[in-house]
Amino acid sequence: MAGGIEDLFRAHWPLVLGYLARRTGSAILAEELAQETFYRATRAFLGWRGGSPAAWLLAIARNVLVDEARRGQRLVPLNETLVDPGTAVEARVAVPETLARLPDTQRRLLELVYVDGYTHAEVAAMTGTTA
Repeated sequence: MAGGIEDLFRAHWPLVLGYLARRTGSAILAEELAQETFYRATRAFLGWRGGSPAAWLLAIARNVLVDEARRGQRLVPLNETLVDPGTAVEARVAVPETLARLPDTQRRLLELVYVDGYTHAEVAAMTGTTA
């Protein structure tokens, strides 16, 4: 990377911090986890194979979240389904069937947003497309 790791972090700090803040519901915890994310990224930087830096950093942030959850920290719950529980049974059955018929790429994009909780901008950064 031309500017180095410091420029990488400066450019992507808001993205990582925003993702962690939405998942934890706490600005303080999100900042601590963002620091841990960038610490891990610094340690792994020499082994990074390139690609999207935003996707790489968000993957590290997700792993930091998983580790935090394993330590018993509460995260903001995400819906397990794309359908509101008050919706008719027929609609709840139709969504998984419809998702299963989609090409893998399209299904994964929908899951990243509606199941994993990433924003459209985060998904665009991870996939190298526009939001």
